Amino acid sequence: MLRYLTAGESHGKGLVAILEGLPAGLKVDKGKINRELKRRQQGFGRGKRMRIENDRVEIISGLKGDKTLGSPLALLLRNRDFSIERLHPVLCPRPGHADLAGLLKYGFTDVREVLERASARSTAILVAVGAVCRILLEEFGVRLASKVVSIGGESSPAQRKGKITEAMKRGDTVGGVFAVTASGVPAGLGSYAQPDRRLDSRLAAAIMSIPGVKAVEVGLGFGYAGKFGSEVHDAIYYVEGKGFLRRTNNAGGIEGGISNGQDIILKGCMKPIATLLEPLESVNLSTRRPAKASVERSDVCVVESAGVVAEAAVAFVLAEAFLEKFGADSLPDIASAYRAYLKRIR
Repeated sequence: MLRYLTAGESHGKGLVAILEGLPAGLKVDKGKINRELKRRQQGFGRGKRMRIENDRVEIISGLKGDKTLGSPLALLLRNRDFSIERLHPVLCPRPGHADLAGLLKYGFTDVREVLERASARSTAILVAVGAVCRILLEEFGVRLASKVVSIGGESSPAQRKGKITEAMKRGDTVGGVFAVTASGVPAGLGSYAQPDRRLDSRLAAAIMSIPGVKAVEVGLGFGYAGKFGSEVHDAIYYVEGKGFLRRTNNAGGIEGGISNGQDIILKGCMKPIATLLEPLESVNLSTRRPAKASVERSDVCVVESAGVVAEAAVAFVLAEAFLEKFGADSLPDIASAYRAYLKRIR
């Protein structure tokens, strides 16, 4: 079983992940991981933290040379901004953030004790995990990509940049929609047998776990609501030598919780960042009197980078489902099982 666990705070010493269940014999290129980490830091509207951190992964276990041993892979990202013990207390929780809910749950008196782990800084180590999973998937022809669909309701690049610029001038933030596409995914990943094994439910959960994501669509998504079935279901055809085909992909590559061989298409809605330079009304936790919400160093818009993080989340789920289907001990055995499967279904 492929699984991972992460640890680390936004301004702590670093971020750590342990990824367990990778097959033996996979060549891991650290350069590919670092490129994904760099992509996460890019995009118009990112904040000053992106100019401080230069994320470079350290792999401290699970490899001999550059190949996996089948034992857990330990990944480390060191924080340059390691200042958690020197930072001031935060007393005015930000609307839209985990601040107040986390403080009430754990009984803290300083919001800092919530935000350090709730921070989206934690997504950096997820991107490292996803990059390793991506390397595995690429061995079998699976490719991932993301794009910005809209920002602040605007879809053209110029309009999107204008919306972010407007938010900057207002001391505000802006969200939007990103899309992730996985191509080359074979039919048969996932299952209809149990709710938690359905591929779409697993992918939706993975994207919803990204801080700030508030909605997920698979394929046509909410577009199904205004259509007749005859208008939206993807007709099935068969071509000798190629197998079963579709001419449309409203299902987004998943039917009945199982991949159907078409591109998997997912969308996520990223809400505006909760930290505003012109903050909303809040309450001072010490005095219980009205106060403006605290202002922490933050971004104005992270829709583009949220798409990169979503690629990583999707990569993990697809890698997990792939290993469930084709075995998980060694890369040659998996490749043999995969070839035999493709021959059967064609």
